[in-house]
Amino acid sequence: MAVRLNENEQLVKTIKDGLERTGGYCPCKLDRSEDNKCICKEFREQIADDSFEGYCHCMLYYKSK
Repeated sequence: MAVRLNENEQLVKTIKDGLERTGGYCPCKLDRSEDNKCICKEFREQIADDSFEGYCHCMLYYKSK
């Protein structure tokens, strides 16, 4: 299992700019809760799931098996 940044450098820059603007909260979600602090709870749970392979909600990170 490995987690890496998206290979699309422009998308990564856009998301990182959004994270900076929101204080580290996922720029794709409206709620500013600890569950949405990057790396968000949703993706942490997907990382823990051995059967999951894919991108986080905002497409910043990719988990491979």
